[in-house]
Amino acid sequence: MNFQQLRSVREAARRGFNLTEVAEALHTSQPGISRQIRELEDELGVEIFVRSGKRLTGLTPAGERVLPWVERLLLDAENLHRAGEDFRHGEVGTLSIAATHSQARYALPSAVHDFCSAHPHVQLQMHQGSAVQIARMLQEGVADIGIATHSLEDQPELVALPCYRWTHVVIVPPGHALLDGPLTLARLAEFPVITYDAGVTGRGSIDDAFARAGLKPQVVLSAMDADVIKTYVALGLGVGIIAAIAFDEARDAGLRSVDARHLFPVNTTTVALRRGALLRSYAYAFIQTFAPHLAPDVVRQAQAAPAGTPSAPL
Repeated sequence: MNFQQLRSVREAARRGFNLTEVAEALHTSQPGISRQIRELEDELGVEIFVRSGKRLTGLTPAGERVLPWVERLLLDAENLHRAGEDFRHGEVGTLSIAATHSQARYALPSAVHDFCSAHPHVQLQMHQGSAVQIARMLQEGVADIGIATHSLEDQPELVALPCYRWTHVVIVPPGHALLDGPLTLARLAEFPVITYDAGVTGRGSIDDAFARAGLKPQVVLSAMDADVIKTYVALGLGVGIIAAIAFDEARDAGLRSVDARHLFPVNTTTVALRRGALLRSYAYAFIQTFAPHLAPDVVRQAQAAPAGTPSAPL
């Protein structure tokens, strides 16, 4: 038994049993992947995968039993490697963070600045994507830490801890009719709307609020980036709905904001990590820099807890 065999089995399960994708991910050949899987099956004396000809189509009952152990062995090996790195290199290394655009652009800069000042020998890698993409990056080991508002807490392989709460605002050009009188969903629905893409920065809570009121807004443009939304609002294409953290009166002097917390649910941003994964000590320091209530011991305890354990309160 070797780690290449274990990685071949894990990636085959992760990538929908597509050996071409597995070979690309592991930088080897498809026949090599098939051989590694067969050798492990021969050693264990069971078939891990259901086959149709030469194609893998699913996991056998034995495979369902074996796969969690494969995942655990590879995770333990990674943890052992990181523990050694911590002792050998201390505060030298790389930290990979995956975040949505709003978190990377508006919530993270001060934490990144403070962390880099305190840990000058740690190189930060910043990845951006949707919550679904961030979860995948965490699961595949591309990112050490994920920061997003939705979906991360729904993944049993991940631990998602609440960081902070935030609300939405409506943004309009100066003199807009929505600046006069109370802001309601009905009034908002009278105008073309520019807001986030589906699955990004609380878009689901926006759609749910309109649906509960029996209203269907005319979304004329959507984007992942609040700066893009603000640009087109300034051009008069519609009214914007963005995260409150994305609006600054001084920076966005050509626009006006209206508090919309009474219209849309409060959102909670979470920091997520792989369950059971050991991180370098500076990774836990970054989390606490971003969310001071998430001390390293709190995060490690949450990582060690079984799936379904309630997260630490905000």
